[in-house]
Parts: sequence; structure tokens; C-alpha cells
Amino acid sequence: MTPLSLVIRPERPEDAPAIERLQARAFGPGRFARTAYRLREGAAERIDLGVTASVGSFLVGSVRMGPVRTGTTPFVMLGPLAVDPSFEGRGIGGTLTRAAIEAAREAGEGLVILVGDAPYYSRFGFTPVPPGHITLPGPVDPTRLLWLELAAGFRDRVAGLVEAVPASDV
Repeated sequence: MTPLSLVIRPERPEDAPAIERLQARAFGPGRFARTAYRLREGAAERIDLGVTASVGSFLVGSVRMGPVRTGTTPFVMLGPLAVDPSFEGRGIGGTLTRAAIEAAREAGEGLVILVGDAPYYSRFGFTPVPPGHITLPGPVDPTRLLWLELAAGFRDRVAGLVEAVPASDV
């Protein structure tokens, strides 16, 4: 794959069906049981922060962000990050993650959280959330709950149970 063949661009509303198919290929039916997925059910999406990767007309990668909050303090949650299995190992996930973080920063977001592999996401600046500082509404390995502060001091305003912001509240 040459650098010119991969197109990275913001997500558009018409991408939704292709993103759903991509997530099915990348994660299978087990994705529905994960706490992070359940947190996103019925939640709003920040399509302005979503990023896609395509080769020709084939969607090969996607990352989304959704609004979450603890109490009245809003921030965003990254995920899911999906790359078509036949395109893994080519840096697409990293490119998408960097683009989504930059979109969040440009949008004025103060904090990004995610559930993921710390060795992978640490290269983007994510660090483990201190135990008990924030919790998700379901079981999560605490070593996989990560955050990235985009605005100095924002982490100090976030504590307690993370809940999704429903689409009806956006």
C-alpha cells in the first residue's frame, strides 16, 4: 500500500453503515457484551470527532468518539477504533487515533478516556486512570481504563461514575 492509496478523512453521516460492517469484521459479535460498547448504546456520537480510513471505496478503518460525563462535567470517550483485519499492522490505527485526538483538541475538549491496551495507547500520551478515580457502569480491567488530558487541570474536575450523554441531551 502506497501512502497515496490510504485516504484519512473526517467521518460523514453516510459512513455509518460501512462503519457498522467494519466493526462486525474487526470485533465480531462479542463486542456487544463489552462494557465500553454497552456504555455507548443509546448515546450520542460526536461525528465531528470521528475519523475514517479508506483505500479506494473500501472503508478499512474508523475511530469514533462519544460524549460522556461524570456528574455535570463533560468529556469524550474514544472508541471504538476498528481496522479491517486484512489491513492490520500498517499503522492505520495509530494514524486514526492521532487524528481523532487532534480533532478533540481543536474542538476544545479537555479530556479523552478509553478502555484499551496501555502499551499501545501510551504512545499517544494515554496513562492509566488512578484506581477508583472514575468508574464505568460495568466490569472493566482497571489497567485498561486510560485517559489523556488535553487541557491542563481538567482531570481534577472528573471523578465518579462515567455515564454516556444520551443522544436526546445533545
